[in-house]
Amino acid sequence: EELKRFGGERAGLLSPLAEAVRVCEACRLCATRKQTVFGTGNPDSRLMIIGEAPGADEDQQGRPFVGRAGALLTDIIEKGMKLRREDVYICNVLKCRPPDNRNPEPDEITQCRTYLERQIEIINPSVLLAVGRFPAQWLCNSQEPIGQLRGKRFEYKGRHVVCTYHPAYLLRNYTLDTRKKVHADVMLALELLGSEPVVRP
Repeated sequence: EELKRFGGERAGLLSPLAEAVRVCEACRLCATRKQTVFGTGNPDSRLMIIGEAPGADEDQQGRPFVGRAGALLTDIIEKGMKLRREDVYICNVLKCRPPDNRNPEPDEITQCRTYLERQIEIINPSVLLAVGRFPAQWLCNSQEPIGQLRGKRFEYKGRHVVCTYHPAYLLRNYTLDTRKKVHADVMLALELLGSEPVVRP
């Protein structure tokens, strides 16, 4: 539905992919999900934010980052980066919620990665902001902890990658230090975006 609202070539290419995700039974998570969580936001955005996996709220609503962590991410985008959340494209590494919000298993990430690779290919963002360990390690092809990956610029298939802490981690560790680090990371992402509008004309 949301893709129809945006229209355009990228939205048109994402629609069949979203449908493929909706009926996907490639891994065990299809048995426990309420619904799949494909992605949200503007497909013509130059900034793509990639989280880890849907939680209970996301599984219920079918949209990424809608719970408390989502509210904090919205604040980071709108107050920190001075962008509108709807002008950014947001998705997760996994499209289905792992039971009890456990961490994604390696085979689940492997099964789901073709969907994310295709989303990145279609949207073709200038900057990928990885929030949390799993998207950061995946995009940077690294096993380093998120604390080692944040604060630097990486590259994924010719696109800038910036890593930062997941908003859920920030909620659990809401210190001046972690807030400063996340702020520095999103400022780096903004710097790499440059002066062009975040949504391509």
